[in-house]
Amino acid sequence: MPEKLGQWVIRFRKAILILAVALLIPSGLGYLHTKVNYDLLTYLPKDIETMQGQDILKEEFGSGAFSVLMTEGMSARDTAAVKEKIMQVDHVKNVIWYDSVLDLSVPMEFLPDDVYDAFNSGDATIMFIIFDDTTSSDGTIAAVREIRRIAGEQVYLSGMSAVLVDTEDLSEAEAPVYVMMAVALSCVVLMLAMDSFLVPFLFLAGIGMAIVYNLGTNMFLGQISYVTKALAAVLQLGVTMDYSIFLWHSYEAHLEAGKDKEEAMVHAIAETFTSIIGSSVTTVAGFIALCFMSFTLGRDMGIVMAKGVVLGVVSCVTILPAMILACDGLLQKTRHKAVIPDLGRIGPTVTKQAYAFLALALVLLGPAVYGYTHGNIYYNLDSTLPRDLPGIAANTRVKEKFDMTCTHILLLDADVPAREVRAMADEMKQEDGVKWVLGLNTIKGPAIPDEMIPDDLRKDLITDDWQLILIGSEYDVASDEVNAQVEKLDAIADKYDSGSMLIGEAPCTKDLIRVTDHDFSTVSVVSIGIIFIIIAAVFRSLSLPVILVAVIEFGIMVNMGIPAFTGTRMPFVASIIIGTIQLGSTVDYAILLTTRYRRERTAGKDKRTAVTDAVAASAKSILISALSFFAATFGVGLYSNIDMISSLCVLMARGALISMVCVIFLLPSLLLIFDGIIGRTTLAQKG
Repeated sequence: MPEKLGQWVIRFRKAILILAVALLIPSGLGYLHTKVNYDLLTYLPKDIETMQGQDILKEEFGSGAFSVLMTEGMSARDTAAVKEKIMQVDHVKNVIWYDSVLDLSVPMEFLPDDVYDAFNSGDATIMFIIFDDTTSSDGTIAAVREIRRIAGEQVYLSGMSAVLVDTEDLSEAEAPVYVMMAVALSCVVLMLAMDSFLVPFLFLAGIGMAIVYNLGTNMFLGQISYVTKALAAVLQLGVTMDYSIFLWHSYEAHLEAGKDKEEAMVHAIAETFTSIIGSSVTTVAGFIALCFMSFTLGRDMGIVMAKGVVLGVVSCVTILPAMILACDGLLQKTRHKAVIPDLGRIGPTVTKQAYAFLALALVLLGPAVYGYTHGNIYYNLDSTLPRDLPGIAANTRVKEKFDMTCTHILLLDADVPAREVRAMADEMKQEDGVKWVLGLNTIKGPAIPDEMIPDDLRKDLITDDWQLILIGSEYDVASDEVNAQVEKLDAIADKYDSGSMLIGEAPCTKDLIRVTDHDFSTVSVVSIGIIFIIIAAVFRSLSLPVILVAVIEFGIMVNMGIPAFTGTRMPFVASIIIGTIQLGSTVDYAILLTTRYRRERTAGKDKRTAVTDAVAASAKSILISALSFFAATFGVGLYSNIDMISSLCVLMARGALISMVCVIFLLPSLLLIFDGIIGRTTLAQKG
């Protein structure tokens, strides 16, 4: 079967190249028409209360997003003029300000004190903008851009939608640089590792086509997250580069054996296909494990990356061979001596010091476990964005002037009497960090008769089934203080209406913490379980999967433990995603070395010689593979101003190198120590 594939590729290589280039056009169009989601909170499970509340908000009130706009140093008349301009913007449903309740001819002092304080602080005043669509919808994003255009310098637009606009702009500006840096650094590594100046460019062209196909076919998913979009290309480049290197080395070996180029390529394709199927399956399995997250960002990334690996395999055994044969003359003319030397002499050193390396690993295990379990995780996604972004600057300014960071939204049964709503509001205002509680029944009172409330304001705050109440909080999203506050406010609301729902950024983020904590355990078990089964099937062994997975998991603990000692904060998805990706993509290093070890033991060599030869034969390939992964991700990690992207790339880059060190120096120790057990628990293994 693999040889027939090789013969087919050689026979139709010109057609393959024409088709490969032609497919770039629909793929490019698909990429341009794939919606990108910048609101990670939308990936929360749809059946939790906060997400159900968002749906009710949209269905009942015709709105899904709120923003706070602050004017500073402007007269009431000028502020009212700004409000009127904003009211004309598409997808702005309403703007609630002082003149929504009283005419400007009536002094603001007629408002109740808590209502006055909610809208005013010194020379600053705030208004609440209600959009007719969700936080991250195209309509809301377009409205935010238009509001910024017409607002002027004395106006600050804060809130999630404003931050999402900034994140989109920053991500779109940086994305091309990510790819260029990954390509440039990968090219440097390949120049050092390969023996031809041209072949790195063929590798990158073949993988580049697979990346474009992958990004283009994402259109069929409906949308992808900005994290997936930012990481997909560099991650696909990093994890599939091995396949191209293996094909080239196999092709060269057959040429040196005296075969002509077409026959050599047929055998190279057959060998590569057989070898990388096992390797790619573990990588795909790692990404598929992400699909078991209830926080569906994992499924988003898992599907895209698993698809990317499959397309990378297809490209490697079809497009790349066709390009190599088409450029054979130039490849021969651009040959040079590889800069990275052969690492054959490392084998005896590793086996001679095997117990020393094992002892070192045992010493490091304690600190690694401690750091792994004491990492500083953050959930507030805008806390690490550049402070000079307009949305971040606006959030900061509103906090400075009003001591308010976020707004909760309470959905209450419309039948709860006004007096009980006011009692509830009074009780909530006694809680630490609550600045104000505003709703139709909290605004109304002796000072403001019912008939003075405008109809449009009434419709925005109460329907036949629900009434909406806004709660201002001085606590930061995702902080322990706001999470405790959300629990207390929920408890108070339940006393007055057991069916009430508290929604908004802070309650959603609190759910995010709970959901992802559960996902961490689930994904870890699933990824280890799937890869354990694959390794057991590949080696027909019960002991080798335990050893190989243990080695990579140790590397993961070291990698994820380092931030605890450097004081580095990690995004909440890091502990879930990095462990799975590092296991799935670098366990290949361990499989490569172990495969050679098994071959040597089966040939009758003693355990020390078998391990020595396995290390000597595998070390250079593992080094090049790890350096390729490192090159594809490290530059992005240093460059990106989006900490979510930067942190994940740094962790992946460092993880590749740590896994490489673990496989070359720690795995041989375990193979030596447990050789007897391996022999008894592995089929066709000779002692």
